Amino acid sequence: MEGSAQRSESFGVAALLALAGGALDAYTYLCRGGVFANAETGNIVLLGVCLARGEWTAALRYLAPVLAFAMGVLAAERIKSRRRDKAGRLHWRHAALGAEIALLVLASLIPLGEPDPLVNVLVAFVCALQVETFRKVRGNAFASTMCTGNLRSGTEALYQAAENGDPRAAEKSRYYYGVILFFIAGAALSGLLAGYFPQHAILLAAGFQAAAFARMIRLDEKTA
Repeated sequence: MEGSAQRSESFGVAALLALAGGALDAYTYLCRGGVFANAETGNIVLLGVCLARGEWTAALRYLAPVLAFAMGVLAAERIKSRRRDKAGRLHWRHAALGAEIALLVLASLIPLGEPDPLVNVLVAFVCALQVETFRKVRGNAFASTMCTGNLRSGTEALYQAAENGDPRAAEKSRYYYGVILFFIAGAALSGLLAGYFPQHAILLAAGFQAAAFARMIRLDEKTA
């Protein structure tokens, strides 16, 4: 079971999840009301602004994805605690990723327009599940649904590589910047699809997650 968890930290899996993360952020912004649902800092800031202005309805709109993100973290921990010691081909990360895919398929069935806040809540929940479940790439902490921490860690490692000639720091920097590039690629692809299939473009992210799911199984089979 521990080996399976480590194989889920491969760069290939991280790249696919970063593609999904970028695709989701572009989708909610372009197709679901100009909202970034992957990271909640902006929503928390706007929540505070709305509360200060007494705009209670708008405040609830920003509070909902924040709460959904928190619930996603709790759900990931619940899945982990209930499944991590169970034997079998699939481990708890597969269960979490399967739940994410199912929720994104559900979101693709919700029409554009008035129900957009519901979709943004679902995406926030999915992103929390993903970022809590997949926290490392090749042993290094990373996030697949946001870039700020990756940019900081990658640049810090780049400095250490340049200053000290540390090959491990150079490798670490490549992983972080690679994840960022895949995140950008996912956003770009989602932006292209959004122009043709604005409601269903979210399935692109589900496809990347399904590929990550399959890759983890293949890695498990190779080491069995």
